[in-house]
Amino acid sequence: MRIWVPDQEMADSVGAIDGVSAQVYDGRGGELPGDPAEVAFYVPPFVATPRSRDILAEMTNLQVVQLQVAGVDTFLPHIADGVVLCNARGVHDASTAEWVVGGIIAAQREFPGFAGAQREGRWDWHMTDALTDRTVMIIGYGSVGAAIERRLLPFETRVIRVARTARDGVQPVGALPDLLPEADVVVLIVPSTAETTGMAGKAFLSRMKDGALLVNAARGTVVDTGALLAELAGGRLRAVLDVTDPEPLPAGHPLWTAPGVFITPHVGGSTPASRRRAVALVREQAGRFVAGEPLHNVIKGDY
Repeated sequence: MRIWVPDQEMADSVGAIDGVSAQVYDGRGGELPGDPAEVAFYVPPFVATPRSRDILAEMTNLQVVQLQVAGVDTFLPHIADGVVLCNARGVHDASTAEWVVGGIIAAQREFPGFAGAQREGRWDWHMTDALTDRTVMIIGYGSVGAAIERRLLPFETRVIRVARTARDGVQPVGALPDLLPEADVVVLIVPSTAETTGMAGKAFLSRMKDGALLVNAARGTVVDTGALLAELAGGRLRAVLDVTDPEPLPAGHPLWTAPGVFITPHVGGSTPASRRRAVALVREQAGRFVAGEPLHNVIKGDY
C-alpha cells in the first residue's frame, strides 16, 4: 500500500508496517515524491495548504484521508465519493483543554495586564477575579469538552454542558437563551458547520451576563466578529480567542486593540503532546487499514 505522509518521522513510523510503502509529501508544492494516482492512504500536513487539498483530485485510487486535526470543514468539499475521511478526534484533547483552562485563568487573574505593567516597570497591585466558584459553560461537549471539564473541576467550578443533542447531563443548544445568563465563562468548542457559523452573534452575546468571558477554541467563524467587537468596546464582555474571523488576523484589525481581549494565533493543539498522539494515531490507522480492520474517527456528514 502506498501512503503519503507530511514528514519523515511519520514516514518512519508507518513505514515499519508490513505492506506499507511510505513517502513524504509536505503539501507545499514542488516536486512530488511519486505518482499521486498510486496513493491509497493520505495524511495531509497539520497546517493544511491549498496544494495539500488540491492534490486529492490527482489521487484517483485514494481510499483513505487521515487528518491530523479534528476539524474537517476545509477538506470535506475535496473528498471524492468512496473515499473515507477520518479526523484526529482525541489527539488534541489534552493540549486544547490545557489552552482553554490556561486562557481562562490568564483572563480571570489579568495576567496580560500584569505582563504589560511588568514591561513598564510598574507595580500595579489590585484585586482580580478568579476561576474558583465560577460557572463555566462548555458549548460543544464532546471529547475535548470532557477534557476541559476534568481540568476545571479541581478549581471548584460549576460546569454546564451543552451539545447539539441533549443527553444525560448535557443540555441541548436550543436551551442556550435560558442558560447563557447563568455562565461567568462561555467556552466554544463546536465544529465548524453551517449550523455553527455565526452561532455567537448579537443575540447570543447579549444573553451573556455583564463581565462574562467568552473563550473561543473552536473556529473563528463561530463568532460574529462585529458583534463581539461591539461588546468588547463597551466593556460589557471579555474574550480569549485562539481563533478569529478573519484568520490569520491581519495587522491593524480592530480585534488586536479591543479592550478586554487576549488573542493567541491558533495554537491550542500545537504542542509536542499532540504531535506524539498524531503520529501514534496515523500508525494505528494505517495498520488497521492494511489489516482490513475498521478505522477510527470516520466522518459521516459534516462531522
